[in-house]
Amino acid sequence: MTVPVSWEAEVDLVVIGGGVAGLTAARTASLRGLRVLILSKGGPTDTSTQYAQGGIAVVAPLGDSVDSHVRDTVEAGAGLCEVDAVRSIVEGGQAAVAALTDLGAVFDLGRDGQISRTREGGHSTRRIIHAGGDATGAEVQRALNAAGLPVLFGAAALRVVTGADGVQGVIAVSDNGFGVVHTPAVLLATGGLGQLYALSTNPPGATGDGVALALWAGAAVADLEFVQFHPTVLYTPGGVGRRPLISEAVRGEGAILVDSQGNSVTAGHPRGDLAPRDVVSRAIAERMRALGSDHVFLDARAIEGFAQRFPTITASCLAAGIDPVAQLIPVAPAAHYQCGGVLTDTHGRTDVAGLYAAGEVARTGLHGANRLASNSLLEGLVVGERAGAAAAERVGVRARVEEIDSWTVEFAERSVVQQAMTAHASVVRDGDGLVRARERIDGAVSAVSLLDSVADSPAQHLRRIEDASLTLTARALLVAAAARTESRGCHTRSESPGAVENQRHSTAIRLLPAGTLELSAVPTGCGAVPLGVR
Repeated sequence: MTVPVSWEAEVDLVVIGGGVAGLTAARTASLRGLRVLILSKGGPTDTSTQYAQGGIAVVAPLGDSVDSHVRDTVEAGAGLCEVDAVRSIVEGGQAAVAALTDLGAVFDLGRDGQISRTREGGHSTRRIIHAGGDATGAEVQRALNAAGLPVLFGAAALRVVTGADGVQGVIAVSDNGFGVVHTPAVLLATGGLGQLYALSTNPPGATGDGVALALWAGAAVADLEFVQFHPTVLYTPGGVGRRPLISEAVRGEGAILVDSQGNSVTAGHPRGDLAPRDVVSRAIAERMRALGSDHVFLDARAIEGFAQRFPTITASCLAAGIDPVAQLIPVAPAAHYQCGGVLTDTHGRTDVAGLYAAGEVARTGLHGANRLASNSLLEGLVVGERAGAAAAERVGVRARVEEIDSWTVEFAERSVVQQAMTAHASVVRDGDGLVRARERIDGAVSAVSLLDSVADSPAQHLRRIEDASLTLTARALLVAAAARTESRGCHTRSESPGAVENQRHSTAIRLLPAGTLELSAVPTGCGAVPLGVR
């Protein structure tokens, strides 16, 4: 049986997601004459881009080089970066920023009238450009929104439809009911999966949609076990959901991490508080565990002009009753960034014809096992532009969704997924805990066919598809984490604290027709090696 369709559209490219990668791709495709439609679950600022504080990592004109930026990125990536991909994306940074300024984006200037730069964890020099002090993402989002691209807000993609020639269209739900968009090209730009966890810096819509859509469409995903936890998120007793982050740039300007006794948290590491994020997050988690505490502190009292340099952070702290100029800021790690994602090249191409991915949802090989700070907006700009251009390859391909066949959606309630993942797949993991998390989620799964729920409201459908996305993404992450028995980058196994050379590969996953997950090892620059079905 088929589902009744309330609305239809036909375009050359559907972009799912309205952040930096999606809007950059859409603008690029539009400039090449493509008919583009952007689907966004929320409003114009309901994106992870909007909340990005630190800035954009781009090679500085003096005292820096592409080679230096590549080295810093590869070091943070703990052996899993695709070096050619890193170099390609880093080299595209200056042109991408120039294009953004042409759109009207305004970056902070120094006393010399040149763009001001700061330093963040893992970087060997000051190469991070920023806007509004600590509101870079908001400025990027503003400039791209102002381009006036066609966006259907409040519309969630349910499935990417494929056929013998690849992508044929998208099935979506909006306030007007079920819809179908006939298109030969779809770009996934859905952001991250922070809502897998009880505490996250991500907006409520970051429910792993892109990973799930890719798996349902037959594409491969990779490196899902590498979830970066931002080490310094504002801690408040009993706080849940999206939490304000305290940007890495605060430490770049001289703030130090201390415990309740005033001792340094990262003493002993060569880069101290500016070590890569996985190092700092683990150090905080270990100190919290040793002291039986649920937070440590960031001492920013020595930073001159703190409120002017970091107005967003100052406002968040004051709203929580903390004066960062005079008091220590309580902080703790929280889920922040998905280092892996849909397996693509540096032009956003997946292994399904007509399906592309860019931004946080994509695994280009840039981040490896741990993202270097402020490389995310860089990647969204560079790969977003390339993916928008690549979509032009599909113009002229016949694409038509003839009917919507009902399918069964499996999902566990979001609270169940978040509790299981927070307890057993957070900063530090172990094999037994990963098994318990999978059992907890699988034991709570319900199933409903789309046809049976056709009378439900759009809000009910949105909630259900988000829960289904979270459930599938959590399952895939857990099997990837279970397969990686070493500790590498931002994946830490307590029973195996070191990296193992024969696990220096990416873990790719596909969803088989029977609903099982097939794992393959993907060595750098090589083909897949089967690991089995989970």
